[in-house]
Amino acid sequence: MAARPSGESPPTRARRRPGSTTNRAAASRTLQATALTNARTRLVGDRDDLAADAVIGIARLARVTERALARAWRATNAVVTSLGWVLAIVGAAALIVGSLLGLREIQAVGIAVVVLALIAAGVLFGRPRLTLTLAAVQRRVAVGDPAAVSVRAANTSRLPTTPMTVELPIGAGLVDVTVPGLAPGGHHDDSVPIPTGHRGVLDVGPLRGVRQDPVGLVRREIVWGERLQVIVHPRTVAIPSTSTGLVRDLEGQATSDLAPVDIAFHAIRDYQPGDEPRTVHWKSTAKTGALMVRQFEDSRRAHLVVCLGIAMDEYAADEEFELAVSVAASLGVRAVRDGRDVSVVVSQQTPDFARRAVIGVNALPTVSPTRLLDAFSAVSRADSCLSIADVARLVGDLTAGISVAFLVVGSSVGLAALRRAAARLPLGVEAIAVICEPEAQPRRVQIPGLTVLTVGFLDDLRVALHRSATS
Repeated sequence: MAARPSGESPPTRARRRPGSTTNRAAASRTLQATALTNARTRLVGDRDDLAADAVIGIARLARVTERALARAWRATNAVVTSLGWVLAIVGAAALIVGSLLGLREIQAVGIAVVVLALIAAGVLFGRPRLTLTLAAVQRRVAVGDPAAVSVRAANTSRLPTTPMTVELPIGAGLVDVTVPGLAPGGHHDDSVPIPTGHRGVLDVGPLRGVRQDPVGLVRREIVWGERLQVIVHPRTVAIPSTSTGLVRDLEGQATSDLAPVDIAFHAIRDYQPGDEPRTVHWKSTAKTGALMVRQFEDSRRAHLVVCLGIAMDEYAADEEFELAVSVAASLGVRAVRDGRDVSVVVSQQTPDFARRAVIGVNALPTVSPTRLLDAFSAVSRADSCLSIADVARLVGDLTAGISVAFLVVGSSVGLAALRRAAARLPLGVEAIAVICEPEAQPRRVQIPGLTVLTVGFLDDLRVALHRSATS
C-alpha cells in the first residue's frame, strides 16, 4: 500500500502516485528480502505445489469446523448449568440402563429427570418487566483519565420488580451491576467506571441479566441495549510548534538549496543561458555592464512522515511499544494541528496463510487529531511485517516531497539498522530516529545523515526536539 500524504484512506495495495518515479513493482524489487513466518510456512514451509495447497485447505477446514463447534458449545453451555449437565447425564444413563435391564425403578429416575428439565425449561420463556439502557459518558479518553458509563433501569410493567444483578461486559472482563426493586413506573440510575489503564478499543455492553430456575438446571441471559465502544487514546505530550523548526516551509525558514525564482533573496550572480528575463537585476547590470540576475533560496512546503515500527523483534517489552505509540501520536497530532502535510504509516501485517510476505504500509488517517488518535488506539505489534528499514524505503519510493522523516522504534533496533533505514530515504530528507527505551537517560547522537534521539519518558520528547531544532 502506498502511504498517502494526508487524509483518511482505507488500506489498499501500493500503487503509483502522481509525481512518483517508481511503482510498487520497482519498490518491491528494491526492498530488503523479508522472511515470511506464518501458519502456512509452519505447516508446509516454502512448498507451493498442489499437495501443499491441499494441506492448507485441510487446515483451513479444520479451523472453520473447530470455530463452529466452539460457537455451538458456547451457546449450549450458556443455557445449561453444571448441575443441569450432571442431571442430563444421570437421566440419560438411567433411561438407557433401565431399558436394557428392564428395571422400571431406574427408568422412573430418568423420567423424573426429564420432567424436571421440562419444568425448568419454562424459565426460558417470558418477557422481562425491566428495561435497561446503557450510555457512555465519554466515548474517547486518554490513558489514565477517568471514564464511566451510565446504566438506567426502568420498570415498564404494572407490577413491582424484585432486586436483581445484571452483568456488564467491559472489554474482556465483567462487572456486576445491582438493580434494586422498582415500583411500577419507577427507575434507577447508576454509574459504572471504565478501566483506562491501557490503550485500546473497549467494547462495553450490552447489559445481560440472568433468569434461573429454582433448582439451577438452566439459566437464560436477557440482553438489553447495544454494544458501545470506548476508545482509550495513547498518552500524548504537547510539542510546541517551534520544535518543528526542523521542518522548513513557506511559513518558516528557507532551505539552503538555491532556486532561480522564489521568495527568499540570496544573492546576485552573472546571467546564464536559460535564466528567466524577469530575474534580471537592472541596477547591477547598469553598473557592471553585464547581465546580472537575482538568485533565491528554495522554499519548500514541508511534508512530514512519521514511521512507527510494529515488528515484534524491534521492541524488548510491551512498555517500549506503548512509549513508541505515544511518541508517534504526539508527532502526528502536532503536525496535524499545525496544518502541515503529514503522513503517519505503519507496516501491513502478513496473514497467517499467505504464500508470500505482504509488502505495503497502512496510512493512518490524518484528517483530524481525533481520527489519528482513534487509529493509534488500534495499532498493535506483529510477527510478520516489514522492518523499519523496509518501511522507510517503501514510503520514500512512493511518497513525493518528503522533507522530514521520523523513525520511531524500540531499543532492539541498533544504529546500523537505523542508518540503513535513513539511507533508503530520498536524498535531502532530514532523518530523525527516536529510540524509545523506558526510564533510559535521554541522549542525542548525531551521525552523517541521521539524528538519533533516545527518550526514556514521553516528556523527554519535547526537550529532545527543542534541542535538535536549536542546534
